Amino acid sequence: MSNLYKERSGNVLKTYMLMAGFLLVVGAIGWLFSWYYGSPAIFYGAIVFSLLMNVGSYWFSDKIALSMNGAHPATREAHFDLYTVTENLAITAGLPMPKLYVIDDPAPNAFATGRDEKHAVVCATTGLLSMLTRPELEGVIAHELSHIQNKDMLVMTVAVVLAGFVAIVADIFLRISLFGGSRDSDSKAGLVLGILAVVAALLAPIAAQLIQLAISRRREFLADASGALLTRYPEGLASALQKINSYARPMRHANHATAHLFIGNPFGADAGKFVNRLFSTHPPVGERVAALLGSEAR
Repeated sequence: MSNLYKERSGNVLKTYMLMAGFLLVVGAIGWLFSWYYGSPAIFYGAIVFSLLMNVGSYWFSDKIALSMNGAHPATREAHFDLYTVTENLAITAGLPMPKLYVIDDPAPNAFATGRDEKHAVVCATTGLLSMLTRPELEGVIAHELSHIQNKDMLVMTVAVVLAGFVAIVADIFLRISLFGGSRDSDSKAGLVLGILAVVAALLAPIAAQLIQLAISRRREFLADASGALLTRYPEGLASALQKINSYARPMRHANHATAHLFIGNPFGADAGKFVNRLFSTHPPVGERVAALLGSEAR
């Protein structure tokens, strides 16, 4: 896995470059819409709206994610292994103890959320806690703590917000375009730009989603590598991933808005058709296991 570790800093840089490019795309689309309708207010309104959404997601992303998945606080008495494993690994990683939550669901899965290390949350399903051995649980928790340590949560949240924002803007544009009213619509240049604007509105949500998925997949490999370094036992995480992947049924509250946060696909192993794989927020488990077991962790 040494090659994967060497790419860790490079992956972080590439992710932030993707985010910067994404922001430029949002600004360009806003400018295009404002030019098409001859109203600078559209551009300024889009920028203000995106900033407000980013601020809201920064402060409330953890609460939103927990609520959407029906999570409730874990107790030391009822979830002793979860508490002790997380405490030990948090100390090893030099992280504050995150808040712990549990989802009552037989599907094995887990995720981390929160805006920074001091406001982090680790959440696991009851299915995960009952199915995994302690070394496997350590691998999963180390993976989630790595997401926290590598500052993945904020990046993922911003990616989701921006993707949603582009989709909203595109939808608004398409609805307005049904009624016409563009500037210089009778000229050839106006017609061409109008067509390009419609095409951009159609393709922007797809591009936004693909960029979001690329970031998420890259982060999963990075967290796998960091988690294996933390436990010094990559076999534990590899075995846990195989068990999670073998569970066919989806989670009860599975949804696309938070799917990228989970360590495994919340839609289950049966979500394996070509289209589902194309839009999956997770790399194939076989590739992740191969990266973990490819060579000794160092």
